[in-house]
Amino acid sequence: MLKWSHERLLIGTIFSYNCYIRVQISLWRFAMFSTRRQLEKRTGKSGTPRKVKVLEYLQQLVTEYQDTKDQEAKYQVLANLVNFSYDPINYNWLWQLNVVDLFLDTLTESDEKLKEFGLGGLCNLCLEKRNKEHIINYDGVPLIIQCLYDKNEEIILSAITTLMFLLTDNEKNEDILSESVKKRLEHLSQFENKRLKNLATIFLQDYFSKT
Repeated sequence: MLKWSHERLLIGTIFSYNCYIRVQISLWRFAMFSTRRQLEKRTGKSGTPRKVKVLEYLQQLVTEYQDTKDQEAKYQVLANLVNFSYDPINYNWLWQLNVVDLFLDTLTESDEKLKEFGLGGLCNLCLEKRNKEHIINYDGVPLIIQCLYDKNEEIILSAITTLMFLLTDNEKNEDILSESVKKRLEHLSQFENKRLKNLATIFLQDYFSKT
């Protein structure tokens, strides 16, 4: 359960930001479709017909992303995978296809679009405990922290939000709660960009005021 300050963050600062509206939608869907009965209403008890179709389509997307040399096609495929990450009903299929690793790999790319899309996907997937643990255990946190220093402000916004989601459920992470991250957030809290300023300020208030 996200505490009130996080709800304020999502409804206030993020809601007006087009990319993060989808993050808000994913949170609502997570609440709406988290029970087995509700999921069964959408897929049927076996879930087989939809499972086969969606899994096959997602596999095609992953394969195309890995094989294509066309950069524009790569953007489109990655955007499609990010779209699927907005709905928690797809989490198991995305997990089976190692999409969380695919998103993590984009953070090492020099291409800003790939990095921005991939980070958006991680921002959604890390709401689920299994994905969150995978990101933390497989060195995803340092990659996300590095994005705080990116020149692209959209990437910085996604990085801040993702790091906050990784700290939910009263979890502690020394890398995220480090002095270097604190200093960077303090710097970002002085930006003229109100979205960055507000996100960084809330992060500092919620986590670093306790350290």
